[in-house]
Amino acid sequence: MMSKKVDEAPTKMDEASSMTQNTGDSTVNKEQIPANPETSVPQDVSPELLQFFYKQMVFIREFDRRLLRLQRAGRLGTYAPVEGQEACQVGSAQAMREGDFLVPTYRDSGAMMLRGFPVSSVLLYWNGRLEGLQIPAGVSVFPLAIPIASQLPHAAGIAWAAKLQHKDQVTLAMFGDGATSEGDFHEAMNFAGVFQLPMVFFCENNQYAISLPVSRQTATETLAEKAAAYGFSGQRVDGGDVLAVYRAVRDAIAKAAMGQGPTLIEALTYRYGAHTTSDDPTKYRTEEELASWRQQDPVVSFGSRLRQWGLWGDAQEQQWQAQVQEKLIQAVAVMEGSPPARPTDLFEHVYAQLPPRLRAQKAALEKEVAQARGGVQ
Repeated sequence: MMSKKVDEAPTKMDEASSMTQNTGDSTVNKEQIPANPETSVPQDVSPELLQFFYKQMVFIREFDRRLLRLQRAGRLGTYAPVEGQEACQVGSAQAMREGDFLVPTYRDSGAMMLRGFPVSSVLLYWNGRLEGLQIPAGVSVFPLAIPIASQLPHAAGIAWAAKLQHKDQVTLAMFGDGATSEGDFHEAMNFAGVFQLPMVFFCENNQYAISLPVSRQTATETLAEKAAAYGFSGQRVDGGDVLAVYRAVRDAIAKAAMGQGPTLIEALTYRYGAHTTSDDPTKYRTEEELASWRQQDPVVSFGSRLRQWGLWGDAQEQQWQAQVQEKLIQAVAVMEGSPPARPTDLFEHVYAQLPPRLRAQKAALEKEVAQARGGVQ
């Protein structure tokens, strides 16, 4: 279906209604997420695609854990963990069509890799290498933007350009709950509504904007209902259910592609780890809260469903785990075999000719680096 994926996906995509909620409470907990009613193999998704969903969630989790170990060992820079949000990333990215555009956040490594961004490039990015932000030809993924919500006006611009050019392209903009408190979010939503852009706003509501809970970010009952102020629909979905996410995003993309405007999807999920590796989540949440959400682990629960449906077993698990580890070993080797970043790279690729003040700063940094290396530049 898409090129350069972590693992090739089946091409068959059938129609089905998404399993979502349009309302909810402002203080979100796991009891407010609807239980999945499916007890038999879904008829709208092929067995191969169901297996693909699980395999990619496993890959993202193992990728995430490997990067955390690298960071703790001093072999990687600051990193934003993904664990707990795998279903959001796999379901949303896999619902996209060939040629659709992904605009991710810094926590959406899994979605980026599913859309063709190389695994090794993600590692290079988090290790401060220039190559980590080089988008390969043919990959419609926007570079990572660290400032919260700053990517959303860009996403609206991409969608507007597609509409002006009469391109069959939908933009999927991903962001966290904290982004809904930023002006860029509201500006992009308003622009998308006014111009009826082919766009899907996908909010991964993982309950915290660093340490600030959702209940202190908004007075609305849900984040999804914010769409009404901008003239388009919003819906809430179980972000721990990869099937529910996939169906909701797929249907929203189909709607946008038919010229029926944007959609805001609020996916209820939970960040198991820290905001980044420089954060201590024990300062603002309890172990009991974390344990409660872990009982609904999206990877474990979907794997259990596949086993119940007769679509997965121990032999497949062992074989896939071995393949995953081999891919990660290769990606780490690429990262560690690349030339280290130079401190003076900070001054590159912005100005054709550096202004006097930046030239002076660059010279001062070069001198400081040379002194630290014993006079060797």
